[in-house]
Amino acid sequence: MSSEIKNRVSESSIKTIDLEKFYPKGNREFIDISHWLDNGLVLREKEFRKKIESHKWISFKDKYVAIGCSTNAILPSWASLLVASNLEPYAKKIIHGSLKELENIIIEEVIKTLDIKPYIDKPVIIKGCSDNSIPENAYVQLIILLKTVSRSLFYGEACSSVPIWKRPKTN
Repeated sequence: MSSEIKNRVSESSIKTIDLEKFYPKGNREFIDISHWLDNGLVLREKEFRKKIESHKWISFKDKYVAIGCSTNAILPSWASLLVASNLEPYAKKIIHGSLKELENIIIEEVIKTLDIKPYIDKPVIIKGCSDNSIPENAYVQLIILLKTVSRSLFYGEACSSVPIWKRPKTN
């Protein structure tokens, strides 16, 4: 009887992908347009433009930014465009929407650039339990991508993974 301990997982053809390793670092911020409105609801163009012009946009340098309005104000489309135009020289990424939408867009862009060659015809475990709050939609998009190349997909850890999908056998 051999006393050597073998790591069968590391010796297998199973590939593990951890979205957290690809997740871009950087601060995320929400710009609430309501702060530049009268009573948080009324956009007065002249005053709005003055507030936009005097804002210290440099504070958003290298940040991921979502632009939105937390009140029920009815805004013209150009309001967000004006904010984005002033923000553009500084921010890494700008979207119109919520911080949750921003996270989804960031991770979708990451998934679109993943090198999927290592996962071709392999069983793949999509690592769960990450430290960052990876949006659930990221896992959905990753599954859709990996189904095009992998043999099977699991979620979790090697010791306790949940089967998600397996390529049907061909005759």
